[in-house]
Amino acid sequence: MPQADSRNKLTLRQQSIYLLPNLFTLAALFAGFFAVVQAMNQRFETAAVAVFIAMVLDGMDGRVARMTHSQSAFGAEFDSLSDMVSFGVAPALIAYEWMLRGLGKLGWMVAFIYCAGAALRLARFNTMIGVTDKRWFIGLPSPAAAALVAGLVWICHAYRYTDLPYLNWITLGFTAFAGCSMVVNTRFWSFKELHIRRKVPFVALLLVVLAILLIVSEPPLVLFGFFVLYSLSGYVMAALRYLRPGPSPTQTP
Repeated sequence: MPQADSRNKLTLRQQSIYLLPNLFTLAALFAGFFAVVQAMNQRFETAAVAVFIAMVLDGMDGRVARMTHSQSAFGAEFDSLSDMVSFGVAPALIAYEWMLRGLGKLGWMVAFIYCAGAALRLARFNTMIGVTDKRWFIGLPSPAAAALVAGLVWICHAYRYTDLPYLNWITLGFTAFAGCSMVVNTRFWSFKELHIRRKVPFVALLLVVLAILLIVSEPPLVLFGFFVLYSLSGYVMAALRYLRPGPSPTQTP
């Protein structure tokens, strides 16, 4: 009987989950689902904002789990499935319903390329945990790729750019670029070297205040501009590494 009781307790412990971090993941999943619903109802600006909200919530669940020592295999799998909805399916559907539908087969094919790229990116990320350098992401992270697509929608509606000529082709290019960038072998900075508990120079606090003021003043422009620059940063660094002259074969190290 004591052995049976211990086995039952072990089974219950294995089946239980940590509530707090998974609540953030569930909220991110809801934001992604809400973005899909709003896109189907032609409310594209609301759908784009919901993707950014999902991004914020997705960034919080992992930090909450680490701060409360409540990491779990269930949480990692749940987070990955939530990311697929919020940063894979939702941006692809938003782009398709917004501008790609009018391009016929090419439109839904590019939307699927983005969706497939997100799935492959998340699968590769899960299999490379603990193997790669934590300072870098291999391929554009799916939240950043989603920000490219959703940010384009948000900025066009916020500044009345929806009547721009060739906007459908611009959307096609952004969606294809984001989808392909998720599966390339290019390195992107992961920001994991930034720790809020470490001491920093006083000027760093001023820079944070400035960044907050910029985001509050023009959220669509600042956020979209940041993720455009971030998505290009990996390719710029790769080009610089390629163009940097290496040591001559006759030189000794």
